[in-house]
Amino acid sequence: MAISDKVLDELIGDAKTADDVFGKGGLLKRLSKRLVERMLEGEMEHHLGYSKYAPEGNNSGNSRNGHGDKKVILEDVKVDIAVPRDRNGSFTPQLIEKRKSRLSGIDNVVLSLYGKGMTVRDIQAHIAELYDHEISKDLVSTITDSVLDEVHAWRNRPLNTIYPIVFIDGFVVNCRLNKAVCNRTVYVIFGINMDGEKEVLGLYLGESEGAKYWLTVMTELKNRGLNDIFILCADGLKGLPEAVEATFPETIFQTCIVHMVRHSLNYVPYTDKKAVAADLKKVYSADTAELAAEYLDEFLQN
Repeated sequence: MAISDKVLDELIGDAKTADDVFGKGGLLKRLSKRLVERMLEGEMEHHLGYSKYAPEGNNSGNSRNGHGDKKVILEDVKVDIAVPRDRNGSFTPQLIEKRKSRLSGIDNVVLSLYGKGMTVRDIQAHIAELYDHEISKDLVSTITDSVLDEVHAWRNRPLNTIYPIVFIDGFVVNCRLNKAVCNRTVYVIFGINMDGEKEVLGLYLGESEGAKYWLTVMTELKNRGLNDIFILCADGLKGLPEAVEATFPETIFQTCIVHMVRHSLNYVPYTDKKAVAADLKKVYSADTAELAAEYLDEFLQN
């Protein structure tokens, strides 16, 4: 919606310098404060079901109860705002949620860029280019650190006692470790619970594959409440079978069929790979072990 020159002139008033508009106590800060407060008042009107200026005698069973003071960070500036309250204490603002002190717009952009692996300096430059607004390193760090508690809680959340099937797979990411950029494998461990639903149990940054590393991972899962796995399916990761046997001795370790087929095709000429893969699929997708053995005999004869 376009803003007319008349409205702008009224807003600017007696402002004569840049500080009068952009300074610490300037027009933009005061305007931001009023806009936020007016939007909160609109939320309260919607919550109560009647306007602030409506005649007495509403049937909502609830009413306004003054305001509470709150400091809110708008972009890179702190603003004191008055948050409306209701008698029943049931009003929950959506613009600025309870126990939060920052509008989510800039946070979401920063977290998205951070999640894509951009450095603090890159994020600053990107925000400045997109929004013509500079943000400090401290603000970027504050926003990114705000999710660490949730990440920590998710990584240490209790698990079910039994997962009939657990899969381990990995993907390679580009990351910065010890001020150096390198490629590392992130291992995804997800299980099928007793309701048949997939659930990610954890994400683990690969270090040096071996029995010691996988024993640490399996022990962590066990400490979080996992007592038994019926079948664990993974690639032939070095040291993993030994770690599984040490922590979950009753678990059947099965090498992933997809990886087995893929590794088998390493010895097949490129022109024959599709045909060989189709024949191998018959073996591994057979309904019974006897039928699989028959398909395997046919494969070997051909």
